[in-house]
Amino acid sequence: VGLCITGILFVFVAPIIFVKSPGPIFFTQVRVGRNGRKFKLYKFRSMYIDAEERKKELMAQNRVKDGMMFKLDFDPRIIGSKMLPDGTVKKGLGNIIRDFSLDEFPQFWNVLKGEMSIVGPRPERRYFIDQIEQQAPYYCVIYKVRPGLTSWGPIKVGYTDTLEKMIRRLNFDVVYLENMSLMLDVKIMFHTIGVLLNGKGR
Repeated sequence: VGLCITGILFVFVAPIIFVKSPGPIFFTQVRVGRNGRKFKLYKFRSMYIDAEERKKELMAQNRVKDGMMFKLDFDPRIIGSKMLPDGTVKKGLGNIIRDFSLDEFPQFWNVLKGEMSIVGPRPERRYFIDQIEQQAPYYCVIYKVRPGLTSWGPIKVGYTDTLEKMIRRLNFDVVYLENMSLMLDVKIMFHTIGVLLNGKGR
C-alpha cells in the first residue's frame, strides 16, 4: 500500500523536481540499521544536487554550535527556497516536500526489503551514532532494533533542530521500545497521519 501511494506521488512530484532542479529524482544516503547494519535509505530529493558541497560554505551559519547537527534559519540548498529583500523566506518546492514529509515515502522500498519497519526509531548516519555512543551511551539501545518510518520521537517532539530536542526524541524512542505492542504501533501511525496532514514536517 505504501509503495502504491509512493508511485502515485512519483507521477506528480518527479516531473516538478526535475523541472525545478534537473538531476536525480531520488536522494540516497547510507544509514545505520539494526545492530549496526548499513543500508541505503531513499528519499524524494528536496535539495539541489550540490547541497553537500555547499554545506561546507554554510557551516559558519550553523545554529547548532556543537556541530552535532547542521541547521540553518534559511537554507538556500532547498529547491525553490529564496530570501526576499525584506528578510522573509519564500518557500519553494523543496519546503513543501519536507513540510508534508513527502520525501520520506520512498522508504517504503526500504521496508519491503526488510531494512526498515513502519514504526521504529529513525535511522541515523554513522557519525551521529558515534556521537551518541560517546555522550549518552544509554540511548544506543534504540539502534539494536529495526529502524522505522515513524515513532513516538518524531511525533511527540517534531523536527529536531536543536540538541535538546534530539535528546527528548531519543527519550520517547526508548519509551516506545519499553512498551512495544501492535496497538501502540497503530496509535503512532494514526498520529503520524495527523502530522502529515497538518504539514508539520520540516
